[in-house]
Amino acid sequence: MTSSALVSSANADRTAEVSRNTSETRITVRINLDGSGQSQLSTGIGFFDHMLEQIARHGLIDLEVRADGDLHIDGHHTVEDVGITLGQAVARAIGDKKGLRRYGHAYVPLDEALTRVVIDLSGRPGLVQNIAFTSGMIGGFDTQLTHEFFQGFVNHAGATLHIDNLRGVNAHHQCETAFKAFGRALRAAVERDPRNAGSVPSTKGVL
Repeated sequence: MTSSALVSSANADRTAEVSRNTSETRITVRINLDGSGQSQLSTGIGFFDHMLEQIARHGLIDLEVRADGDLHIDGHHTVEDVGITLGQAVARAIGDKKGLRRYGHAYVPLDEALTRVVIDLSGRPGLVQNIAFTSGMIGGFDTQLTHEFFQGFVNHAGATLHIDNLRGVNAHHQCETAFKAFGRALRAAVERDPRNAGSVPSTKGVL
C-alpha cells in the first residue's frame, strides 16, 4: 500500500475540495453538488476526461479534476485514484446526509447501447458492474479501468452502485452510457428532499 497524504475541506453549501498525493499520483478534486454541470478536467487520458465531463454535465455537478500520474506505466493508478478522490469529495460535500433523497437511478441510451445505473448513498460500499465491453481499449483508455474507477468511488463515497449495460455493440457507447447514467443517478441521489428536510433517510437514523 502506497503511503499518502490527504488534505480536504468542505462547507455547508455542499462543496468540497480533496487532494490525494502518493508516490504514484497527485490529484486534486473540487466539486459543487449544486452546480450547473461545468467542468475543468486534466488527467492526461483524453477519453477519461470525456467520461468525467459526462458525470459533471449530466449530474449538474461542477467538477474540477487535476491529476498528475504515472502514465508512463499505464493509466491504472490515475483512474483508480481519481475515483477514490472523487468519492472522498462527494462524501464530504453531502455531510451527514440529512434531507437527501439517498437513492437514484437512470437509464441512458446512446444509439445501440443502453445502460442502467442505480445508486444508494447507504454508507456501505458495494459495486456490481456488468459491462461486457466489446473492445479492450477506447483511444488511450483501458476499458478494465471503468471498474477500478467506480470501485474507488464507492469505497470512499460509502455508496452501493449497480451498473448494467443492457445492450451495446460499440465500446465507446457502452462506456459513455455508463458514465452518463451514473451522473444522472448521482444527481437524483444527492438532491434535497423537501418532504424529508432535516432527517436522515433511514429507519436507523444514520447512514
